[in-house]
Amino acid sequence: MTSSRRDFLRTAVLLSAAVPLAAAGCSTTDPDKEVSGGGTLDKAKKAGKITVGFANEAPYGFTDKDGKLTGEAPELARVIFKKLGIDKVEGVQVDFGGLIGGLNAKRFDAIAAGMFITPERCASAAFANPEYVAKSAFMVPKGNPKGLKNQNDPAKAGVRVGVLTGAVEQGYAEKSGVKKSNIKTFQDQASAYEGLKSGRIDCIWLTRISLADLLSKHQDGKYEVTDAFTPVIDGKEQLGAGAFVFRKADSDLLNAWNAQLAALEKGNQLLPVLQPFGFTQAEMPSPADTAAKFCQG
Repeated sequence: MTSSRRDFLRTAVLLSAAVPLAAAGCSTTDPDKEVSGGGTLDKAKKAGKITVGFANEAPYGFTDKDGKLTGEAPELARVIFKKLGIDKVEGVQVDFGGLIGGLNAKRFDAIAAGMFITPERCASAAFANPEYVAKSAFMVPKGNPKGLKNQNDPAKAGVRVGVLTGAVEQGYAEKSGVKKSNIKTFQDQASAYEGLKSGRIDCIWLTRISLADLLSKHQDGKYEVTDAFTPVIDGKEQLGAGAFVFRKADSDLLNAWNAQLAALEKGNQLLPVLQPFGFTQAEMPSPADTAAKFCQG
């Protein structure tokens, strides 16, 4: 769920009680070759396929009603891996908390889940440069009757704010002056929407892209998503950068991915891949938005 993907507090290295991982869908590498950075990429090229882990969270990586693996990350994977001579992308669904553990256990070769880059996660795996940078927004009743536009408005208006359990927005709200009694936590996006619909909260605070996806599922015209904004906490802008993740030993695969991603960005070809899933120019990374930057925190 979104709170897991974006939670800076929850450890990302524990293996979870995920769905069983079929041996046929797993990819392993020769440890000696992997140390030199030549195992996974070479093997995938020879096999013509590569396996990615995903957490079944729209719009990042999920299976659609027909059972097809899709989302911004899997579709980007198909584009980039094809350029690397790997025609087939297979998916293994794992609980979000088990993604990095599953990667390092060689149950799949990359994580395609729009995972936020954090210093804690960078200690356990190698992050590619981000394919998107997420800003915040609110979902509010149509017309935005409380006039919520930025992080300080909920506290000024004294409104009840809905956030996801464990998500960074809870801390944002607290540090922006929202009373703890006015911060309501929900397990997932669907329950937060029901909270807004029932009047238990006045807005939902999440990333704009997550709220846009949520709104697309409830097109009754009663709610809207505000313009994106960047929270500033303790004098520092809070941006979430989503990226692919590889094993630390797979330097050749990481470098090849980053080179192809940079080529897409330079040719203005990245947004068209992500756009069908609600991403806009506002989410496109700048040249300064690198994995190294976000790994430093």
